[in-house]
Amino acid sequence: MFSRMPSLTHQQQQEAVEQIQQLMQQGWSSAEAIAHVAEELRKKRRIESLNLPASDDYSNDSDGGDAGGGGD
Repeated sequence: MFSRMPSLTHQQQQEAVEQIQQLMQQGWSSAEAIAHVAEELRKKRRIESLNLPASDDYSNDSDGGDAGGGGD
């Protein structure tokens, strides 16, 4: 179960705990908050491992504009 969990520095752990606590204060269940923060950490790690910018706009560019289709 823990093999899929990314290893975090103490600082990163503290930040994750704070994010989870904030979400719970907003009414999220602890399970939802933990799952959400864990998924965000996984996304961040994937982006970092690919050495790509961390903006959401990048994912929209991955379809390649002119590549793959007509439409004159």
